[in-house]
Amino acid sequence: MNPIRERLLLERRQFLTSCAGGIGAAALLSLLSRERGALGASARPGPTAKAKNCIFLFMEGGFSQFDLFSYKPKLNELHGQRPPESLLVGKRFAFLKKETAVLWGTVPSRTFARHGQSGMMFSNLLPNLARHADRICLVQSVFTSQFNHHPAQLVLQTGHSLDGHPSLGSWLLYGLGSENENLPGYVALNSSQYLSGAETLWQHGFLPPALGGVLFQSGESPILDLAPPAGLSRTSERRALDTLARLNEMRRQKMMDSQIAARVANYELAFRMQAEAPALIDLSAESPTTLARYGVDRADLDGTPDTLKGGFSKFARQCLLARRMVERGVRFVNVFAGSWDTHGDLNARVPNLSAIVDQPVAALIEDLNARGMLDETLVVFATEFGRTPLGENYRGNDRVTGRDHHPDAFSIFMAGGGVKGGLTYGETDEIGWTTTKDAVDIADLHATILRLFGLDHKQLSYPYQGVNQRLTPLTRQPPVVDALIA
Repeated sequence: MNPIRERLLLERRQFLTSCAGGIGAAALLSLLSRERGALGASARPGPTAKAKNCIFLFMEGGFSQFDLFSYKPKLNELHGQRPPESLLVGKRFAFLKKETAVLWGTVPSRTFARHGQSGMMFSNLLPNLARHADRICLVQSVFTSQFNHHPAQLVLQTGHSLDGHPSLGSWLLYGLGSENENLPGYVALNSSQYLSGAETLWQHGFLPPALGGVLFQSGESPILDLAPPAGLSRTSERRALDTLARLNEMRRQKMMDSQIAARVANYELAFRMQAEAPALIDLSAESPTTLARYGVDRADLDGTPDTLKGGFSKFARQCLLARRMVERGVRFVNVFAGSWDTHGDLNARVPNLSAIVDQPVAALIEDLNARGMLDETLVVFATEFGRTPLGENYRGNDRVTGRDHHPDAFSIFMAGGGVKGGLTYGETDEIGWTTTKDAVDIADLHATILRLFGLDHKQLSYPYQGVNQRLTPLTRQPPVVDALIA
């Protein structure tokens, strides 16, 4: 492409979004989507792309892979023993005192079994998800560079450990545009009471504000400041917008300020969203069977910790909302659940957390498949890091009840969207300390996800501070994990 033309096209995209913020960020997506592909092949999906939408289920806090996916009988056999000193040399932990730490297996009640024709291994905490073994692509050998929550969450969501970088959802929206002019292209739903990364996890960073995630609230007003003033009818509001548009057009012609047109589009989409957004969160049209399948009206289990109360029904509702959103053309939905941060009371919290997510996530996969949407919808179930095979002893208490952060080897899974179902990829050693085969860095995962959408992570870039920035690191070329793609 001619560099002058490329710069002009880029400046148009930047101008279209420069005045956006809050509702305005969502409002300009219809204009931005018309510009997709303007920067060349990097912004157009390839011919082999299967995924069109993504539901990214983020298990905030770092779940214990040993209790869900990673069966380690040797770790159970060595329970209470000191690890080889060679494993601890130069190793950093968030809280754990490695000088006195011991190996810590899983409780006897945590049993594992193979499921499906693939023989994929699941613990007894995930009976519903286990039924989808042959649709799931389980990666056992993920690792990350960060061992504290906020930077590790940023790496998973934005590819970088420092704030200010666009999230994965923003990059996908930048590359592909929106499929619904009446809703945001990127939505965030949160059922976690402790999310250290907060809004930095769905930020637009240096990309135009229209590409940031819009946080949907629970209740009758899903988007803040969207509802019209009390007593103002829709007819009156329409007349007011028409009058405002005429005044803005007069001002635009006088001042030759093209940003005024973007402001008008801002108002128009907000007006359209007033009708569609409330209908989106109204579940009354869903069948009783569907509501029961997701567990929308589930009560908390007896003994559910206070920090998780209400999580059963809320997370189920959000999984159903995620399906309704992608059904209506929302490109990317982040669903946050947790906290899985189990330095203590692991054996009390993990069964509750697993029960919160197992039924709704399994229902989501089943529902998408039944509606013919799973092939085009990528479902990701991930966390920022795993947990150590060592027991947590940071309090100096001999009674170990949890695990510390472990970035060196953990598990995630994907389903739909062109991934290879029934595949268990990668291996870790016999105690789950490190990867021994087919290690997958978070950057490799990001490159692979973009490929599923037909995007090349090396070409999907945006000029900022004199550099063509991208989701994956600039200092190396992360590989696409082709083995994960069907």
